[in-house]
Amino acid sequence: MDHAQANAFNQTTIRKSKEPGNKQTVRQKIMRHWELYFMVLLPVAYLIIFKYVPMFGVQIAFKDFNVVQGIWGSEWVGMKHFTAFFESPNFWLVIKNTLGVSFYSLIAGFPIPILLALALNEIRTGVFKKTVQMVTYAPHFISTVVMVSIVMLMLTPHVGVVDRVFTMLGKEMTNFMGIPEYFKSIYVWSGVWQEMGYASIIYIAALASVDPSLYEAARMDGASRWKKIIHIDLPSLIPITVIMLILSLGNVMGVGFEKIYLMQNPLNLSSSEVISTYVYKVGLVGANFSFSSAVGLFNSVINLILLISVNFVAKRISETSLW
Repeated sequence: MDHAQANAFNQTTIRKSKEPGNKQTVRQKIMRHWELYFMVLLPVAYLIIFKYVPMFGVQIAFKDFNVVQGIWGSEWVGMKHFTAFFESPNFWLVIKNTLGVSFYSLIAGFPIPILLALALNEIRTGVFKKTVQMVTYAPHFISTVVMVSIVMLMLTPHVGVVDRVFTMLGKEMTNFMGIPEYFKSIYVWSGVWQEMGYASIIYIAALASVDPSLYEAARMDGASRWKKIIHIDLPSLIPITVIMLILSLGNVMGVGFEKIYLMQNPLNLSSSEVISTYVYKVGLVGANFSFSSAVGLFNSVINLILLISVNFVAKRISETSLW
């Protein structure tokens, strides 16, 4: 068969494969790979029911929602609730506190799991390494309520461990939970202690995938441990680090609700009031559902803009991005 005949045969084959009779129907494809479709069925159903369907209710942010009249019967008021939030005396306070807690958590908590993963990767003793991993992973599984209770018991005046240590050192009794300036540090560093071990798992997995021949070549060249970390380990962590940084920066405005709310008291409110707690108190407790929806939508839009912007910058700089 010469070259012309081969081309004619290929063209005929391609044309026949495109004929309607040779096309697999959607039903046939699903039946052929039904196990895979069944596996993704529950996650897709979860996303649709709990993530996409609730978007229908976002429109109440632009209405004076009334429970009796329902979503469709409530009066359309446009940007009224957004304007009320922007003109609120607490607007700049909650924005400042939200950004302050978020960036403090990012600066303090982002590099520590990476350092822990690098340290664990250098440990050669199996028992010691597993013990350190278990001790650092365990706090992640402590519930938020228990975690806040531990923090409060540690810092309670007269009976707390920290206060007793300070008393032994001749220091005056201090109500740490009642001083606004201490709130962010207590919140952030207790969170770092709780999450650093669990957050390091993904970096440990990335280091485990490094080609062992690179270490062998570095050892033969006389490279020290520091040089191996700098020239082999850190470059291998850059892609996953960029991805995690994008996700973290894209959630800057999304400070969690439970822990901050449980740690709040009237004394530290000026430093602990964030968007999530403000929405709960003003919108949900006060039954102002339209206002709370407007604030929540504003928060989500800002996070979306940040995520897209950071992803664009990361793609231009490092060629690593979410999409």
